[in-house]
Amino acid sequence: MTVSDQRAREAFVALSSTLVDDFDIIDFLDRLVDCCVEVLGVTAAGLLLVDHRGTLNMVAASTEQAMIAELFQLQNHEGPCLDAYHGGEAVLCADLAGASDRWPNFVRAAAGAGFAAVHALPMRLRGTVIGGLNLFSARQGALDPATVEVGQALANVATVAILRQRSARHGDVVVEELQAALDSRILVEQAKGVLAERLNTTVEKSFDLLRRYAHASSVPLAELAAAVVDGSADVALIAATDVRPA
Repeated sequence: MTVSDQRAREAFVALSSTLVDDFDIIDFLDRLVDCCVEVLGVTAAGLLLVDHRGTLNMVAASTEQAMIAELFQLQNHEGPCLDAYHGGEAVLCADLAGASDRWPNFVRAAAGAGFAAVHALPMRLRGTVIGGLNLFSARQGALDPATVEVGQALANVATVAILRQRSARHGDVVVEELQAALDSRILVEQAKGVLAERLNTTVEKSFDLLRRYAHASSVPLAELAAAVVDGSADVALIAATDVRPA
């Protein structure tokens, strides 16, 4: 599998368009994992980010299955994304079934989620590593070197954006912003469940509707999620959001 130059350019343009002074970090990282799936041809993508205490947190996932796999890594302290973060190098596993000795718990969980291969890339700028990007595939097989290179470039773009945001602010503000971002992720997850129940749809579809409505109405995703959770959002308007591909 190879990545076309045009698709790669489109991905970088789409991500770059969100890099404004007050960009929504959760929305940006959600766009990043979506770009990985669309451009790299993987089944799903997930992202872990370190907080001010040095603790990794799940901050973005393209599917519920990827989110489960990422959370399982964190809960069991094992997995390719953790290794990529701690080692600062890519961890490429074309056959998860053959890695059961290395990550026994993660391999079982990933297989249960439908994944057969995973490629983990560090979010690194020189000597600073702030997280890891996981690329999941439903079929065994290695990504070709060019695809891995583009995936690492996407991870680098996110790393630079996050570090740029942090360096432009005082340390205590950074801590508050990161905690707010993690709190926002919790709100978004809650809103996905609420909307899925109200609309009798899947959590994946409800998340797509949330994001599209937030973009169309210029409302921060976390603010919209909070309104869905507390019942003040107009669910009918969210459901009527144009669902054509962005």
